[in-house]
Amino acid sequence: MPPTCPSSSPRQSRSKSACRLYCRYCHNNVCLKGMRALLLADNRIELFSTDMPPMLRIQLVGADYTTRSCRCNIRNVACLGCGNEVGYHITQPCTECLKACNNGHFWMFLTENVYPIEIKEIVQKTAFALPSHIPELEMEELSTLCRDAVCR
Repeated sequence: MPPTCPSSSPRQSRSKSACRLYCRYCHNNVCLKGMRALLLADNRIELFSTDMPPMLRIQLVGADYTTRSCRCNIRNVACLGCGNEVGYHITQPCTECLKACNNGHFWMFLTENVYPIEIKEIVQKTAFALPSHIPELEMEELSTLCRDAVCR
């Protein structure tokens, strides 16, 4: 019988909106679409997670390792802007974690190393006036965000 997911607690549903994540050290955008999450192994630990590989924003660093709580292979990730570690990536989930109730997010960002800006705030601020100094890549991302906001 497949595992059932517990109903959302007030703490879990407190903020499920999508956000962009920025490095606390250099303010580089390290994730285009993250969300608040609780660590499966310890629900007292809050972090951010995403299922979208944040390529060209972070880099895997070091070797894979495991923790005491499970047998997942994990590797730390660092910001490409400054080199500071901002989270980790589950490179190979263990069988137990795949069977558990999870959201398929394998990129994790530590709350002490990144800060969020809700995507709806970005769309609202840019819907009427887009500054001319936004790089071309950012303009494409904003265009996608605005299109997604309209489609919802």
